[in-house]
Amino acid sequence: MPINTVITGTGSYIPSIVKKNADFLGNTFLNEDGTHFEYDSATIIEKFKAITGIEERRYATDDLNSSDLGHLAAEEAIKDAGIDRETIDYIIVAHNFGDVKRTAIQSDILPSLASRVKHKLGIKNPNCVAYDILFGCPGWVEGMVQAHAFIKAGMAKKVLVIGSETLSRVVDPHDRDAMIYSDGAGATVVEALEEPVKRGILSTATRTDTYDEAYYLFFGKSYNVSHDPDVRYIKMFGRKIYEYALNNVPLAMKAALDKTAVDIHNLKKVFIHQANEKMDEAIIKRFFRQYKVPTPDKVMPMSIHLLGNSSVATVPTLFDRVLKGQIEDQEVQKDDIIMFASVGAGMNINAIIYKV
Repeated sequence: MPINTVITGTGSYIPSIVKKNADFLGNTFLNEDGTHFEYDSATIIEKFKAITGIEERRYATDDLNSSDLGHLAAEEAIKDAGIDRETIDYIIVAHNFGDVKRTAIQSDILPSLASRVKHKLGIKNPNCVAYDILFGCPGWVEGMVQAHAFIKAGMAKKVLVIGSETLSRVVDPHDRDAMIYSDGAGATVVEALEEPVKRGILSTATRTDTYDEAYYLFFGKSYNVSHDPDVRYIKMFGRKIYEYALNNVPLAMKAALDKTAVDIHNLKKVFIHQANEKMDEAIIKRFFRQYKVPTPDKVMPMSIHLLGNSSVATVPTLFDRVLKGQIEDQEVQKDDIIMFASVGAGMNINAIIYKV
């Protein structure tokens, strides 16, 4: 019988602080060269919402760091899977900036966030290997790819994959892109199951483009010239990322699907990184256009409107919330074929075809 890579438990942690668009009215948004925009903050926010779809986002409380969010999501996933935590073979934590305290200007990744999560989980088993993955926003998806590889190689039977981030602590308040980012964590327990019917992860596809694209997302100084130039914030070339994503993400998605015998008409859901509503809609449209079929209704669940872009956490939190009936008019049924897909810093793109 085949060994399937199956998600047996999911969990998420949605921070409690709600940051609405109106809360940014007091921000002074500046151009890259430090000059003021010709529009006032209210107009900038209105245009921002029209493009991204974001109305509000969530921020972690001061007492919680990224590893704390990951731990809380992990506890929920372990409980959902009903497993003994001491039987976990690998803990893979995807993030970008480590633990960043609210008042700090440095990230903390010593020890690794995975080691911290294992410690918080109270796991004593030394054969439970914990490590971090830095892969931009596609980090959780790539963690799933690695978990699948471990299982297929016979190196693991249970893997805990976590995506956790506190982007609110690395944003420049004078950069309008700061309104995109949020905090959160999602986790999955993945198990090797010997079953007569093929299900779980059916195929994967990953690519990294660095020739011209490596620095589309980067760490840069504040747009306010009076700020300390040695303090860095997350920055991006939004237009370049948008064009890159539209041209390349549908190709990676198709590459993953084409490795299977799944007909495009049987793909029920696409859980795509919640980066920008308009961009995601355009990516999905181009993906289905490759097969000369219209985009199905309700194929793309969305959480960005209320949760913002929490990087590595968007896909696992969205999946968890749909499974638990927390996204209106969205559900996943047994035997459904779904896809996970993401794009982000690197530039990296990946996709997974999964049978529920």
